[in-house]
Amino acid sequence: MTTFVELLLSGLSIGSVYALIALGFVIIFKATEVVNFAHASLLLAGGYLTAVLRDDIGFWAALLVGVAGAAAVGALVEFLVIRRYRGHDHSVLAIVTIGVDIVLVTELTRQIGARVLPMGDPWGDEVLTIGAVSIPQTRVAAFVTAALIIGAFLLAFRFTSWGVAMRAVAEHPETAALMGIRLGRVSSSAWAVAGGLATVAALFLTVFPTPGLERGTSLVALKAFPAAILGGLDSTTGALAGGLIIGVTQSMAAGYQSDLTFLGRGIGDLAPYLVMLLVLLVRPAGLFGTRELSRV
Repeated sequence: MTTFVELLLSGLSIGSVYALIALGFVIIFKATEVVNFAHASLLLAGGYLTAVLRDDIGFWAALLVGVAGAAAVGALVEFLVIRRYRGHDHSVLAIVTIGVDIVLVTELTRQIGARVLPMGDPWGDEVLTIGAVSIPQTRVAAFVTAALIIGAFLLAFRFTSWGVAMRAVAEHPETAALMGIRLGRVSSSAWAVAGGLATVAALFLTVFPTPGLERGTSLVALKAFPAAILGGLDSTTGALAGGLIIGVTQSMAAGYQSDLTFLGRGIGDLAPYLVMLLVLLVRPAGLFGTRELSRV
């Protein structure tokens, strides 16, 4: 039972981080109807800035610079690339983001090299023990931080003018433009917010028990993609639910892998995608996604 509780808490913690990444996918999709495959590069960019600056300006200042830097990169990509292709088929735009991701990740990988960059976080390797259950403080911090950020975003999305504009654009961009909403500004802000969220996620993906930021860190963003698809690409609530489901599934599958040898090795990495496929077989739009209806 102790092992089960530890795996559950760990899964909820990492799932909340996946939810932050999935929320970035959803924000961009709602604003532009583009599946952003460049999200991994935004995560790596924000994490890299935080890691290289933390010795010079301190951890918290470096984290703020990392968030701002990734947000600026996201807004710049939207302005220089995505906006130029507006009006084209959305599948073309998705392929364009793959190209952007390859360029950015290649350069960042060259900068990182073979190094593992510690984040210099204040939690270190401290472990919180409650009874027989032990969990790293970084996992607790990840869950609390993600919950606060997601809660603040959902409130802003519902009650601020930016949130109203975002919802209007997601519902019907042409009508929103006729009502005076500037589509370019909404799209740019969506990419910036996604970049900031990716940086926070990068932090908690590279602190203890992980040794630090490395060139393969960007691949973790791919684990959050099933969370966005499972929850529904057009649903902010779905991003939260999908992230938690994927996190718990991965944690449980990895923790009990020795009892699941009949399923093959590496089931912990494969399980999130299996869950995604099973859900999509029943609900092709995801758990909370909007099902498109066509009249014939």
